[in-house]
Amino acid sequence: MRSIKTTSGTAVVLDGDLLAIHEALYQEVTVKKDLNRSYEDMNREIKHLIAQMTAEEQQAYLLDSLFMGQNRYENDLADAYFRKLKKTEEG
Repeated sequence: MRSIKTTSGTAVVLDGDLLAIHEALYQEVTVKKDLNRSYEDMNREIKHLIAQMTAEEQQAYLLDSLFMGQNRYENDLADAYFRKLKKTEEG
């Protein structure tokens, strides 16, 4: 498996697991900055990782990211709908 590196040199294996990239970003940016990270910090690290990917890898990870984002969006909408229903039933 091919791997890329964070700005501090931590290897991230490109095996199609988007959550592994999320975990690497969390450790590299959020944890290392004691939860005091900025949008720019995270943006810089994401760009650094993307720059090391081939066009095919970028496309595959974008596809997975959009799919997961859409799934989260739909789950959030359903959750809000069910909370509204519950509130209506209680009130």
